[in-house]
Amino acid sequence: MKSEVIEIKEEFIRLDSLMKFSGMVATGGEAKVVIQQGDVLVNGEVCTMRGKKMRHGDVAVYNDFTVEVSQV
Repeated sequence: MKSEVIEIKEEFIRLDSLMKFSGMVATGGEAKVVIQQGDVLVNGEVCTMRGKKMRHGDVAVYNDFTVEVSQV
């Protein structure tokens, strides 16, 4: 299981952008598909909103890859 912390300067980052930026998925299109299929957990719950605003402390999990958002 891979785990990573992504630091953002903004108030939030969209879930699909976070997945692409962190390397969870190769493309934004892939992020869209896996999110809509219900394959992504946000803070322990299935999330099907690709535009979900991920803020400091939020955690996304997909395919044994965990990413936590941290604000600098």
